[in-house]
Amino acid sequence: MAEERREGFADFIEALTIMNARVSGHAGTHCEHDELTVCGVDPADFSKEELARLDSLGFFVTDEYGQSDLCFKSFRWGSC
Repeated sequence: MAEERREGFADFIEALTIMNARVSGHAGTHCEHDELTVCGVDPADFSKEELARLDSLGFFVTDEYGQSDLCFKSFRWGSC
């Protein structure tokens, strides 16, 4: 059963908190064409449970530009 979305930035903050636990060095974000990309975080460092939770919060894993460079992206958080 899908979880209910919370108001405001609660889901966004939870997702960033999960990702922040795996950051080594600089991390940031990039937003373009209604798509938010999280930089400096390797999806391979996350458990299946964490990846599922991030997906429910609006972040999915994708192959950046077809270069086999996996990253987190969000359409939910990439546009107004």
